[in-house]
Parts: sequence; C-alpha cells; structure tokens
Amino acid sequence: METVVSAQIQNVSLSETSLDFSGEPYSLAVLKVGYCLSQTDGTFKADGTITLITGLKIILVDTGGPWDKDFLVMSLKERGLKPEDINVVVGTHGHSDHIGNLSLFPTAMTIVGFDISKGDTYLPNKLSEGQPYTIDEHVSVIPTPGHTGQDVSIQVKGTSVGTVLIAGDLFECCSDENTWQNLSMNTAVQKVNRQKALRIADVIIPGHGLPFRVLKH
Repeated sequence: METVVSAQIQNVSLSETSLDFSGEPYSLAVLKVGYCLSQTDGTFKADGTITLITGLKIILVDTGGPWDKDFLVMSLKERGLKPEDINVVVGTHGHSDHIGNLSLFPTAMTIVGFDISKGDTYLPNKLSEGQPYTIDEHVSVIPTPGHTGQDVSIQVKGTSVGTVLIAGDLFECCSDENTWQNLSMNTAVQKVNRQKALRIADVIIPGHGLPFRVLKH
C-alpha cells in the first residue's frame, strides 16, 4: 500500500496565494494548477500544472498546452520575466498538455523526458539508466517513468516546506489511487517510482491537481 494514500495526504495549497513556496537559493511558484475532468460524452478535459523555479537559475517545469500560450507569457510578465529569461525548460513527459509551448523558449536548455538539448545539440546523460541529471546541488532531474516510458520529475531542495518534487503525471493529483493506473503505460514501474517519490519528497506537485504534503511515518 502506498504510504501517501494510507497516511491521508494533506493539501498544502488550498488557495492561489499559497501556491508560492519560498526558499534559499530556490523558490517555487505554481503558475497554473493542472486538471483532468471527465465529460459526459466520454471525452475529458485536461491541462498540465505549470511550475516556475527561481533562484540561481530560472527553470520552467511543463509549459501547459498550446492554448496556454497567452496565459503563460502574461504569468511570466507579472513576475518580471520574459520567455528569453528562462534558463531551463523541463517537460516532464511528451504529452501535449505539458509541452505545448516549448517554442516560446528557443534559447533555454530543454529537457523533455530523457532528452536534454541546447538548440539542436543534444547532451549526453544517464536518465535512461536511472541516474539523475544534476542542474546544480539544489535542483536535479530524476527519471520517474511509468506514466510514459520517459517521465522525469524535478527535485528542489531547501524550500520553506522542505524538499519539493515536481512530479508531472507520476501523480495525477493528491487522491489518485483509483485513477493513475488507467493512465499508466507501465503500472509496475510507476508504482516503484511513486514509492521512491514519497521517500525523497516533503511536498509533491502533481500533474493535474494541487500540491500535497507527504506525511512521514
């Protein structure tokens, strides 16, 4: 049984004003809370969580869908940033609601799944071998496949709430125990990586819901 489920997850972000987590040297801000809503006609509406990390580098994790372009540019502007100010853009996986605005950031280092590139130059890494990619001593990209074959999560240490893991769709939301399997390419691998996430994080930012605290036992 997953610890986070049996421990009754606590939401730590219940309003727009509490979606910012201060820290040293990095702070985080959830610019948009993702969602996934079933429709009566059998379709579903979905958009991915967009998170900004600011500090020694400026890192954007997931860019939302193409329909989020104007929202994303305005959200950055409200924080005094332009797209060209972003140093690193991470797509936790290749679904359209998570990487729909990569073209806004042509000068940034781009990490999508296990691919890391600067422009058209692809950099060697060992994500496919299960090894993290270190941005610096505070921020790491961690391979967490399962939802797709090349999912990654971003670990940020030293925030006001401890270690934060921006997990993409490793976790759909804080109470997804009955739904994540239906969206998983490999449930066994994803379950292992979910357990790993619970061990290394104090707060998890999921792909389609509010951040939640991991209650340790």
